[in-house]
Order: sequence, then structure tokens, then C-alpha cells
Amino acid sequence: MPHFFFDTDDGHFRHEDNEGFELPSIDAARIEALDALPEMARNKSPDRDRRTYSVRVRDENGTAVYSASLDLVGEWHIPHAISP
Repeated sequence: MPHFFFDTDDGHFRHEDNEGFELPSIDAARIEALDALPEMARNKSPDRDRRTYSVRVRDENGTAVYSASLDLVGEWHIPHAISP
């Protein structure tokens, strides 16, 4: 079974996956990458209204085979004072 590594970046912290895991195909690795993005956004409390989350998939040779990103954009529609 092929082995894939998932490197992530949340705009503040980059993580290079050194362990990875086995998946049945490159298509399964793509699905894992896409599923990871909303999870990353959900687990990170945004300290600003714009942030880009990204994931890069590498194969067992270290070759990048897929990448995806998710842009989070928050915007106030009413007057809002920033809390200290």
C-alpha cells in the first residue's frame, strides 16, 4: 500500500509530516488532504479575520503529488469596537 505524508500550514505554523501513513491510492490521499482543511480551521481559533490553511501531500519518495488550500475570511457588517 502506498505511503503518503501530509505537510500542513495554518499561516503561523508549518508542520512537515515525517511519519505519514498508508492509504490505498493517491485519490484516497487527495480526499484525506481535503478533509484535513476544515478540521484545521475548526481547531484553530482565528486571531484575525483572514487566514489561509494549506496541506501538501508527498509520496514515499518525497515528491509533492497534491496540494490544497482553504481561505478563511471573516468580515464585520456592523460597527464593531475591538476588545482589548
